[in-house]
Amino acid sequence: MALTIREVERLRVPGRYLDEHGLYLQVMSPTNRSWILRFQRDGRERWAGLGPVHTINLKEARERARKARQQLLDGVDPIEARLAARDAQRKEETERITFKAAAEKFLALHESGWRNAKHRQQWANTLKTYAYPTLGARPVKAIDTALINQTLAPIWQSIPETAARVRHRIGRVLKWVADGMPLPKPAVSKRRKNHPALPYTELPGFMIELRGRQGVSSLALQFLILTAARTGEVIGAKRDEFDFEGEGKVWTVPASRMKGGREHRVPLSDPAIELLRTLPTEKNNDFMFIGGKKGTGLSNMALLELMRGMRPGFVPHGFRSTFKDWCSESTNFPNMVSEAALAHAIGDKTEAAYRRGDMIEKRRKLMDAWARYATTKPADATSGNLIPIRKAR
Repeated sequence: MALTIREVERLRVPGRYLDEHGLYLQVMSPTNRSWILRFQRDGRERWAGLGPVHTINLKEARERARKARQQLLDGVDPIEARLAARDAQRKEETERITFKAAAEKFLALHESGWRNAKHRQQWANTLKTYAYPTLGARPVKAIDTALINQTLAPIWQSIPETAARVRHRIGRVLKWVADGMPLPKPAVSKRRKNHPALPYTELPGFMIELRGRQGVSSLALQFLILTAARTGEVIGAKRDEFDFEGEGKVWTVPASRMKGGREHRVPLSDPAIELLRTLPTEKNNDFMFIGGKKGTGLSNMALLELMRGMRPGFVPHGFRSTFKDWCSESTNFPNMVSEAALAHAIGDKTEAAYRRGDMIEKRRKLMDAWARYATTKPADATSGNLIPIRKAR
């Protein structure tokens, strides 16, 4: 039965409520409600966002859903079409930008990288004096070598050194725009910065919220947490690296994808295996966590974007610290076991000499305990009565 306007106004309990023809009202919280459209594309389930309820009413949501279904009927993926339209708009805006506007953006963005204030002032003054009168109001895409030569001709003989510098600076701005206006390389800090980590006491609640999210990114982040692995190890995982059967139940990460350059065996807990068995598959795609494009895995930004939407300021890599804090403060497992689970290099030469194995069975007990903690309702997470949460609707 289709939703009514009154029902849309009063529905506040988290969940998904079907309207008609794949259109759902998604309630994340009383103040976070939106419209989403479920559809099948190339045999895979996909969800397209149609806008928040406070902006898009029921009638408008149905119209947006109808247009999306028309695109599907014409063989067009509405999600990919929307992304392509955004890319085209960005490209058009870039092509319309004038040289003066581009130069000012370039100067503002690279200000911290100049040697000193005098150097920055020289850049600004020479462009203002010699480039802007001719090039300033022109679109960057309309500027060619002939126009640059025309601009510099009056000073080419009289002040050749300045002319050469201006030509170089004009070229820098034009190339920066052509490259997509990239951000400058960050200054290298000698101080090690820790990744922001979610407190382990908040993890069970976060996992419930995460399991309520749809999509491969959510499943990949859950698996990253359950295995205390790095993002690159998870998104690059291939199906032939996993052994689900027998006593093995191991994920073997090849040395080529490990930070330390050594093969790493990860014991798989039952929740991790259950999650892997639910993953969508794609013909001729060996990635365990398949991406949005055929034959690919998830992008290296997928999990970071998910975290930004759920917990701004935190990053996926921080869950390794969450895991380590939990091991240190809430368990009796030896430090060397948790360090081995994280595939950390052994700093102590004496310890390294004695520890020749990878302690796989001891780590299996640790990862089983971690999985129980992570998938336990928050009210019972610190008690002895562990109650596994039910699967999200």
